[in-house]
Amino acid sequence: MAHTQVQTTERPSSFDAHHPPEKQYIDDCVHCGFCLPACPTYVLWNEEMDSPRGRIYMIKKAAEGESPVDDRFRLHMDNCLGCMACMTACPSGVEYNKLIEPTRAQIERKLPRSLGERLFRIMIFATFPHPDRLRLLALPLLVYQKSGLRALVRATGISKLLPKRMAAMESLLPDVPSHPFRRMPAQVSPNSAPRRRVGMLSGCVQQVFFSHVNAATARVLAAEGCEVIIPEDQGCCGALMVHSGLENDALVLAKRMIAAFEKANVDTVVINSAGCGSTMKEYGHLLRDDPEFVTRAAAFSAKCKDITEILCELSPLAERHPLKLRIAYHDACHLQHAQGVREQPRRLLSGIPQLEVAEIPEGSLCCGSAGVYNLLQPDTANELGDRKVTNLLTTNAQAVLSANPGCLLQLMNGLRRRGMKEMPAFHMVELLDASIRGVSAESLMQRRQN
Repeated sequence: MAHTQVQTTERPSSFDAHHPPEKQYIDDCVHCGFCLPACPTYVLWNEEMDSPRGRIYMIKKAAEGESPVDDRFRLHMDNCLGCMACMTACPSGVEYNKLIEPTRAQIERKLPRSLGERLFRIMIFATFPHPDRLRLLALPLLVYQKSGLRALVRATGISKLLPKRMAAMESLLPDVPSHPFRRMPAQVSPNSAPRRRVGMLSGCVQQVFFSHVNAATARVLAAEGCEVIIPEDQGCCGALMVHSGLENDALVLAKRMIAAFEKANVDTVVINSAGCGSTMKEYGHLLRDDPEFVTRAAAFSAKCKDITEILCELSPLAERHPLKLRIAYHDACHLQHAQGVREQPRRLLSGIPQLEVAEIPEGSLCCGSAGVYNLLQPDTANELGDRKVTNLLTTNAQAVLSANPGCLLQLMNGLRRRGMKEMPAFHMVELLDASIRGVSAESLMQRRQN
């Protein structure tokens, strides 16, 4: 009796051939569920498809051609904050970043968004990664701030009449420095015999609206014997693009960044923004197909260190003066999860006499900032921000610290919603700088509150 041979036809993938999510990363997930309590959206909604395990399952089905890349698929991928808390929780070492990022790039190529969505995203990416444009934007924002109009808008609740995303943008506006066109010098000399030649990332939003953090970073590095080089042509690192699926734009910016720091000839590239650091450390993977840059990118990424990493490598030279203050330290997700940097900030803070550091409950859970997530998904971001502030207030801290500008803006916004606008939020390097310079806790707090 002849046996009938059953032929099976493999379905074509729903992804295109350019950098689809790779099977090796998909197959690492054993669907154990350890990631569920670590995922912000799963914690909020208890929805399987809004967990890392559920998203990986959807990615697997799309890769095997068993489900389409459609609006439902996009919804669950858009809901992801990209906080990478699942990577810390995962016992199997799943590299979730190497799944969600190429998936988002696939979505942006294959699935057109609505006109309003496209225009809003164009506005974000035509502004945020461009410091010169941000400086021009800072001028009317400075008038808005100094004239008292901002205070009036927020006190009367007029901003609630704006479209939801525009209202979110207004609520997250940072204080504009009085001199937005002031730039960092190209070089800062060490205060002692040079121990290391470092390059410093100036950032985009960071260099315009958080210039005081960059200045503090350079002072601390110089105090610890570092010659600090700040390349003027470094540009944007591309982190926002990578996290939003704009792969080609990110590649252009990454190459520019690498070339700028190669010319600077530095031992280490120091980064004081967690989101930027996580992307710059992955340039080797991002440029893996580029024969001209693949080796250069890997060499560059190997030099990248967060400011806390480099300071922990260097035995302290500068004396730390007392700061009698109780602070709560908030771990930025792209520092603790994406980069695995958690112990170093605490070690540095423990070296400041009389500084008391409180741990925030649910410290591994995202505050809702997540790049531009709090602009694109303001309701979810606010829910997470309110949860973070509730936990923060249980510490009875006088101030909150983080190592990422986006987190600082999100925390300040959440504190304002709770009526706690008098509690300042600092980048942690500001406290190190104040301690080294002998600035008192009272003076530091007064400056920020004013």
